[in-house]
Amino acid sequence: MDLLTGKQAAEHIQNLINPKYQVQRFAVNLTVRNIYSVDPVGQVDFGGSEYKPAGKVEVARFRRNREDRYEWWDLGRGCYFVEFNESLELGDDEIAVIEPDERLLRAGVTHETMFLRGRVSPLEVLMEVDIVRVQFKQNARTSRLRVFRFAPEAAPAAPAKTPAKKAPKKGKK
Repeated sequence: MDLLTGKQAAEHIQNLINPKYQVQRFAVNLTVRNIYSVDPVGQVDFGGSEYKPAGKVEVARFRRNREDRYEWWDLGRGCYFVEFNESLELGDDEIAVIEPDERLLRAGVTHETMFLRGRVSPLEVLMEVDIVRVQFKQNARTSRLRVFRFAPEAAPAAPAKTPAKKAPKKGKK
């Protein structure tokens, strides 16, 4: 499996806000489009006939200053769905990994590392705020996406030929 460069990975991502700042050497930064609180009722069963995903309630944004171009979210401790601006489309021989950015972790927030295949839109994660409060600015870079390509299948190797065993020589008596 080969790790693609950030430029190669960006070819699989739509709606980048600013590639100059988002595309890194071996990753692409994802940016926050919207944040939702989690409706606390969901259901998971064996067959899926009673499956019900947890709902989403959009979290209100605010402007810190009247002249601000972008808005902020003020989040308390708990779980939130974070929808990214970007979407993803991978080939059959590719897999992507989303991981939290170090700045997110240092701010007291985390999300699971996720593996993705195929087309993913909207691209989102479930974030956990582990501190009393945190604020997110619209389009904040919170997560990194890396793309890996599986190595092409090698043709099966032919069985190695083993030399035929020679019959032991009969000695003279």
